[in-house]
Amino acid sequence: MSKPHIAFLGIGLMGLPMATNLLNAGFSLTAWNRTQQKAEALRPLGAKIADSPGDAVAEADIVITMLENGPIVEQVLFDSGAVAQCKPGALIIDMSSIPPEMAKAHAQRLAERELGYLDAPVSGGTVGAEQATLSIMAGGTRNDFERAQPVFNVLGKASTYIGPAGSGQLAKCANQAIVGITIGAVSEALLLAAEGGADPAAVREALLGGFASSRILELHGQRMIDRTFNPGATSRVQLKDLRTILDSARAQELTLPLTQRVYDEYREMVAKGMENCDHSGLLLQLESLNHPARLNDKETECPPPVEKN
Repeated sequence: MSKPHIAFLGIGLMGLPMATNLLNAGFSLTAWNRTQQKAEALRPLGAKIADSPGDAVAEADIVITMLENGPIVEQVLFDSGAVAQCKPGALIIDMSSIPPEMAKAHAQRLAERELGYLDAPVSGGTVGAEQATLSIMAGGTRNDFERAQPVFNVLGKASTYIGPAGSGQLAKCANQAIVGITIGAVSEALLLAAEGGADPAAVREALLGGFASSRILELHGQRMIDRTFNPGATSRVQLKDLRTILDSARAQELTLPLTQRVYDEYREMVAKGMENCDHSGLLLQLESLNHPARLNDKETECPPPVEKN
């Protein structure tokens, strides 16, 4: 049985390694990116490069979007006219992180065109994308989830069916709440240790052997100690995700005080020009809160702005 042809829209920090893994697994793939040069990196692996989203999806059995936010997904899929050029029965898999209500609306609009849809955001960052160990959270129909399995098996270590359309994005909201809050906790813990005279690297090592151990402490704690804040996921995107969480909570008449506090800190961080730091760079915001002069230290400079998808 031949593998489905894939259109991949969005060749950024996550999209490039994901599309690369699909090509290496033998899928035929057409790539599109707003900055075409990024997509050109896939041509030596056998990808076709499209000039527009509509051209990319025209022959695709499965369309994957990996874009920065909901409005960009709207523009690329709908405003550009790409959806109108999809093959009958094609499956659209949006692996971006967008508001759950927007995912539900997209599912309805695509169903009216008799197109399948999954909202399938991921967790694992650029490391997980490169190593094909992403955790995939999917909302939609069971049938479409089963159709997507050959693709999900290449991209991740686990794919979980969460429920109807929008459920995948709710799971991603839960993930990002835990990630953001835990980054805040690790930042505070390592700063407390360092300011008190302890070696933060030794503190991290000790904590990894106990009840406070986590993937955040392991990966992002090391980035904080090394002070390497090149983005796997930018603070700008973390702020966007936290805003989505709070908006979704308000729609359910919920108050999430921890998420709100971490959101406020990321908002301050972005306002200070650190939007392109890795989200582990929240440590820099905490340092600047306690020692404002440090904001201009060379060692705390964030990476230069990176071009969006």
